[in-house]
Amino acid sequence: MCGIVGAVSQRNIVPTLIEGLKRLEYRGYDSCGVAVHQDGGLRRARSTSRVAELQQEAAVDGVASGTGIAHTRWATHGAPAVHNAHPHFSYGPRAADATPGRIALVHNGIIENHDELRAELQARGYAFTSQTDTEVIAHLVDHLYAGDLLEAVQQAIGRLRGAYAIAVFCRDEPNRVVGAREGSPLVLGVGEAAQGEFFLASDVMALAGVTDQIVYIEDGDVVDLQLGRMRIRARVAAAPQSGRFEPVQRKVRAVQAHSGAAELGPYRHYMQKEIFEQPVAIANTLDAVQDIRPELFGDGAHRVFKNVDSVLILACGTSYYAGSVAKYWLESVARIPAQVEIASEYRYRDSVPNPRTLVVTITQSGETADTLAALKHARSLGMQHTLTVCNVATSAMVRECLMAFITRAGAEIGVASTKAFTTQLVGLFLLTLSLAQVRGHLNEQQEQQHLKALRHLPVAVQAVLALEPQIMAWSQAFTPKQHALFLGRGSHYPVALEGALKLKEISYIHAEAYPAGELKHGPLALVDADMPVVTVAPNDQLLEKLKSNLQEVRARGGELYVFADADTQIASCEGLHVIRMPEHYGVLSPILHTVPLQLLAYHTACARGTDVDKPRNLAKSVTVE
Repeated sequence: MCGIVGAVSQRNIVPTLIEGLKRLEYRGYDSCGVAVHQDGGLRRARSTSRVAELQQEAAVDGVASGTGIAHTRWATHGAPAVHNAHPHFSYGPRAADATPGRIALVHNGIIENHDELRAELQARGYAFTSQTDTEVIAHLVDHLYAGDLLEAVQQAIGRLRGAYAIAVFCRDEPNRVVGAREGSPLVLGVGEAAQGEFFLASDVMALAGVTDQIVYIEDGDVVDLQLGRMRIRARVAAAPQSGRFEPVQRKVRAVQAHSGAAELGPYRHYMQKEIFEQPVAIANTLDAVQDIRPELFGDGAHRVFKNVDSVLILACGTSYYAGSVAKYWLESVARIPAQVEIASEYRYRDSVPNPRTLVVTITQSGETADTLAALKHARSLGMQHTLTVCNVATSAMVRECLMAFITRAGAEIGVASTKAFTTQLVGLFLLTLSLAQVRGHLNEQQEQQHLKALRHLPVAVQAVLALEPQIMAWSQAFTPKQHALFLGRGSHYPVALEGALKLKEISYIHAEAYPAGELKHGPLALVDADMPVVTVAPNDQLLEKLKSNLQEVRARGGELYVFADADTQIASCEGLHVIRMPEHYGVLSPILHTVPLQLLAYHTACARGTDVDKPRNLAKSVTVE
């Protein structure tokens, strides 16, 4: 989602700020900007185009300085427009002519009490030029400023309700940037000592190639960056409403960030590249797995797994569908009750807590705001056994959870998740096996069979990828459609949901998924010759039931597109198109059946000419509610 980069240095830092924004483009944005302390005042450039256009504009305008902040914005409050783009300037009580004031600020997150703060500041004479909640913070800091930017920011954040990460500098204090966070990620980078430089960023990736010395800022922290000097102050935990802060030390870590500007190689888009990286991503995720043991998830996992009697999975979007597949595995293989909750809904409803529940969060970035908030809510209810399946070892989610399994998908640039999803499924299956083992439901022979199947997964996925030419041919039939229906049964129903999500995300075709047995309970009314029906057909115990559902579609003139295992005896004929999967893969079949649905969505989007890697209105890492 929105991206922040900030810096203080003795050198011109603008090229570094712009390059940082480029590395964050994959997260999604609809405007961007940069502001610097230059010639004793505030200067900025903003654009609703791509960062490359912002770079040109900044160069033409001569924007250059050793102190600056930059931002990519994904619109929440106010339309995507230049006047709503960050950075925002304060406009003081007597600035009726909109002369820039002394504060420049960028912000990720949402300020829930911005309306009341806006009314208060307007009553004090502050002029607003945007519809954003962010401009409220800039004016509030200006109002509270009395010669010390750090003190003003500390007072200001005490007035804010909601989530935020901010970076701010002041006209009257050159070579100083102050940052703060609460519920939205922010990291500090230690740069070249000779330049006395320090950086702020919302994502370590923004600092790739600039520094690998990273400090993770915690909720409630305020960081003060000056030439050759950095300080961190933490809100006093015993009195969080007091506005008191105390000095704190945070560990400097060596973090190898992967640049978002990875080479595409022979691929048209990052999404296609990441689909084809799945065999390697799965192999990397399994690389250290020699046997099934709870310690795969951290020290002390065996004790926790022994004491839990249920599993609660919290996730959003694609990760929620991974959790939905895992529910089938957990209950059938590990014989443990499992519940899957949409994270954004879970913390706002009354639930019945069980202190013996294993709370499992699933997130690609480890910074998903709704999932982090749901985790904290679960803990507040007394559920302390927490575990995350995550792709970023240094993320907030990993730091918040007692245990973790880190997938090895590598950087995922395309907004629509592919390799992160399949590696999440691998991690969740390993969790299932570990729980089954501790609970006495996995013997040595079964363990070896499952390990053999897991190790063969990369080869099996590679065979599915070889179906791409056939899937490309199908995509031509989907290109003119406006609606599509996806069907699956059992553990393949969540796979159908994920397939529908992929199609709607990147091709903008309205797609829905249903358990095939629900057709006659309503969705069948939608079926006609203009509604393609995509069906996942593994050779499992529900196959004959599924075949009956296919006949229901054919009887209504529907056009069927079926991904069928080789031995299902489903043959192509008029109105029934079949692509045969290379092999049936038993309990791991959902992972294989996911891949052709990704390819179908991708090639349909290509045929429709959409922006595959950066679909409209969406962001890669959702760090606000």
